Amino acid sequence: MDNFFSIFQYGFIIRGLEAGIIVAIIAPLIGIFLVLRRYSLIADTLAHVSLAGIALGLIVGWNPVFTALGTTIVASLGIEKLRTSKKVYGESALALFLSGSLALAVVLLSLSHGLNANLFNYLFGSIVTVTQNDVYTIAILGVVVIAVLITFFKELVYVTFDEDAARVSGVPVRLINTILIMLAALAVSLSIPIVGVLLIAALIVIPVVTALQLKKSFKQTIIWAEVISILSVITGIFLSFYFSLSTGGTIVLLMILIFVIVLIAKRNDN
Repeated sequence: MDNFFSIFQYGFIIRGLEAGIIVAIIAPLIGIFLVLRRYSLIADTLAHVSLAGIALGLIVGWNPVFTALGTTIVASLGIEKLRTSKKVYGESALALFLSGSLALAVVLLSLSHGLNANLFNYLFGSIVTVTQNDVYTIAILGVVVIAVLITFFKELVYVTFDEDAARVSGVPVRLINTILIMLAALAVSLSIPIVGVLLIAALIVIPVVTALQLKKSFKQTIIWAEVISILSVITGIFLSFYFSLSTGGTIVLLMILIFVIVLIAKRNDN
């Protein structure tokens, strides 16, 4: 038992757990609205956009989390602008940004003479590299996300379930959509140090998809998604430490395992 708790003597584990729990709380809160609106691909697109931001940060020597945050917010506004202009279909706009940002990231990385260890950590996540400043940044941005969600919760729910009715009722639908996609950009940027660019979408989507299988009320679904997310992140960090595994990959595999278990259990009930 003493050996089990010896994990807490390492500062990077404490920082990883602090940042991981914050991210685990934030991701499903955004994911529930993205999944119900069939916007799941946005998380994946913004993740690829953030890769270009990380590449830029590594080249110029800035904090890659901040450059990723900047690029994802700009891209989120661009995606929403294209989508609402009706000149480009929603999925086509996502494809443009996904492929374009990935191409930009590749070019930027070629200028910096290829891949390096830092980039690998940002691609797949690594709690070892989470600094105290990262924890503070994630905490502050996490508070901002929660505050905005609380402020616009009713409008977000209304628009999610019936956008046309919300528009007729006077809800500023375009503003709410813009807020949602910017929150998604924030969630993606927050998640980078823990699960990495390539697995961010899974952290945002899978707990929500799993919770939806339980067929509970909207608020109960959020609670179950939070439980699944937090449990997966904490367990994943522990397992990755004791078995020398990739943190991000372990967390996502645990989420998928829980999804499969819930799916089998619900099928047996039926």
